[in-house]
Amino acid sequence: MTMSDIIRAAATASKAWPYEEARKLLKRYKLNEKEGAAPDKGHILFETGYGPSGLPHIGTFNEVLRTTMVRNAFHSLSDIPTRLVAFSDDLDGFRKVPDNVPNQAMLAEYLGKPLTQVPDPFEKYESFAHHNNATLREFLDSFGFDYEFVSATEQYQAGAFDDALRQVLRRYQAIMDIMLPTLRKERQATYSPVLPISMKSGIVLQVPVEVIDAEAGIVRFVDEGETIEQSILGGAAKLQWKVDWAMRWYALGVDYEMAGKDLIDSVTQSSKICRALGGRPPEGFNYEMFLDEKGEKISKSKGNGLSLEQWLTYGPQESLAFYAYREPKKAKQLHMGVIPRAVDEYWQFRGNYAKQAVEQQLGNPVHHIHDGKLPQGELPVTFGLLLNLVGVMGDASREQVWSYLQNYVPGASAETYPELDALIGHALAYHRDFVAPTLQRRAPDVHEAAALRRLDAELAALPTSATAEDIQNIVYAIGKDEAFGFAELRDWFKALYQTLLGADQGPRMGSFIALYGVENSRKLIAQALAA
Repeated sequence: MTMSDIIRAAATASKAWPYEEARKLLKRYKLNEKEGAAPDKGHILFETGYGPSGLPHIGTFNEVLRTTMVRNAFHSLSDIPTRLVAFSDDLDGFRKVPDNVPNQAMLAEYLGKPLTQVPDPFEKYESFAHHNNATLREFLDSFGFDYEFVSATEQYQAGAFDDALRQVLRRYQAIMDIMLPTLRKERQATYSPVLPISMKSGIVLQVPVEVIDAEAGIVRFVDEGETIEQSILGGAAKLQWKVDWAMRWYALGVDYEMAGKDLIDSVTQSSKICRALGGRPPEGFNYEMFLDEKGEKISKSKGNGLSLEQWLTYGPQESLAFYAYREPKKAKQLHMGVIPRAVDEYWQFRGNYAKQAVEQQLGNPVHHIHDGKLPQGELPVTFGLLLNLVGVMGDASREQVWSYLQNYVPGASAETYPELDALIGHALAYHRDFVAPTLQRRAPDVHEAAALRRLDAELAALPTSATAEDIQNIVYAIGKDEAFGFAELRDWFKALYQTLLGADQGPRMGSFIALYGVENSRKLIAQALAA
């Protein structure tokens, strides 16, 4: 068996969620090891959606990342080609002026018009949508995603959706029957699946529509008091978004699209509409939303939680991908405090990967982060240890941190450990913005002071050849010595963290003292005893 055969066999039984999702696509087309019947279009189509009224954010990253993970898992199971479409709903009406862009008064004059007809407030592109679409593409490209960008405006105007729009008019009543029960009474009176674009004002109209000729695409509606008969083809109208979503699935033949838990009802309605059009809704699942530190849903307008830019300031992209991979159907808090653990857990799983059997590798998050092609390199210290080192150094430079690391790791340099060099930058930023303002060393009590004096004496007597493990054994022995009265070892460790580092949690003290240096560590103890 070749390696790809071994991986395929393991992937058919793997319980890792990307493989479970990918197997839905095998089942969708009754595919087996001999491939079975591929779709008529010759490929499996994955889609992610984007509303270009705002800039891409951490949710955009997570959705494209997770979809890519399922796509990669499918490649392990089947040789059928796949495509990933990043679809921008840029014919949507401009509903609200964002509060984080310039030229707000000018933008307010274009409310209701398609986003591709709204001028770019940054004055760089032909429209606001073009600006945000370009930002999306730059964003996705910067992470190396393999995708095809598709614009709703271009598809509608080129007539690519015309046949599907005729089908919407043919099945108009069936769509109304699906949607009306989900709406409030007053909304029912004005609801229409079709939103004509006014020839007078250019606004995407929210008005009742009567189908006149489905084959010709003609509808009737009232615009500024005048009864109008107008084609909905060629970009002269768009669809309400749930109907639009369903039409897109039907027209493009979308096989897989995931969505947040807040869109479960929308997925249900759009799936019904897709079936009413004669199509088959895509496979997919609903992922849970991120929460802030207080357990509240993250909202762009509130500004709570953590932005993508913040995460990438304080931790590498792989750590965010690791956090996004784990338990996507479970609500997770997204705040500064989760970053260090995500960084260290990513490296822990990466370090384990080479020693694992194939079945274990396919369940390892790093397999999905790197599509089985892990980068070379290791991390000689944890991110947590780096943070503690920076914490006691105070206002340190990257060069100063490297000087300590070179004592701890012979031959270490930015060239030999490039990923560690990047992590030093993240650690310095994290300490500066998040840790430094909270550090507060306390004075030791009588018993703790006695234990610190013993630790100082033991460190003073250490030979220069002493290892981190030798130091750790000394720390353990002091903590277990009944003379110092620690009920549990963790009470001693907590005392060390609080009196020497000014934090409630910390590293293995043997590793920290070896990294920071015995003499420097003795100075810390002297400062604590003098407090």
